[in-house]
Amino acid sequence: MRGGGVTNWLLRRPTVASVIIGARDENQLRQNLGAIGWMLSDEHMARLDAASRTTAPYPYFPYRRQEGFARLNPPMEDTARPAA
Repeated sequence: MRGGGVTNWLLRRPTVASVIIGARDENQLRQNLGAIGWMLSDEHMARLDAASRTTAPYPYFPYRRQEGFARLNPPMEDTARPAA
């Protein structure tokens, strides 16, 4: 994956409004700025989504654990993701 891959992933997340970067030196700044001007593949996005998935705290966990709850009250993240 190119430098800035995780930053690129964050920029494509529908719930992230902005990403604040920091750098200790010029090389790290260049890596962070490398996140713009290209897009991760759908496969990379799916892998990073899976790696970052956690169980939500109460009262949000029923969306993942109870099929009927999710069907009647669909989670916003499923409807906010743009179609590929």
